Amino acid sequence: MTRPTTQAISPFFIVSNVDQTIAFYRDKLGFETRLQQPDRDPFFAIVGRDGAQIFVKSERDIPPLPNSKRHRHLRWDAFVYTPDPDALAVEFANHGAAFSVPIMDTHDGLRGFEVCDPDGYVLFFGRPRETAASDPGGR
Repeated sequence: MTRPTTQAISPFFIVSNVDQTIAFYRDKLGFETRLQQPDRDPFFAIVGRDGAQIFVKSERDIPPLPNSKRHRHLRWDAFVYTPDPDALAVEFANHGAAFSVPIMDTHDGLRGFEVCDPDGYVLFFGRPRETAASDPGGR
């Protein structure tokens, strides 16, 4: 029997302003708008780049709550695997993205960098150091 597979996972962020969030991910990180609900309350969109995508929604009475606001040691809201974090960091920098943590080898065996979006959500773009760049499964 063949095991069913999964293709991706998409975090869901509550944001203060969907238009601002779309502009950030599009202009700074090269994401595209895959779905945008008509301008009404609540407002919803999906932004994505390659296999990564994020669902965003603005709800009047619910403020954004990134992990770092819950506890200072819980910084990441999403890990985005990239086989070449160095090249991606250069592309993002060329589009004016600011890094909350620059490209580096982390103490826990990863190579990558952090970007903080307008609502404080932190995305780590990287890969395990010991995994070959061409093999995200580590086989």
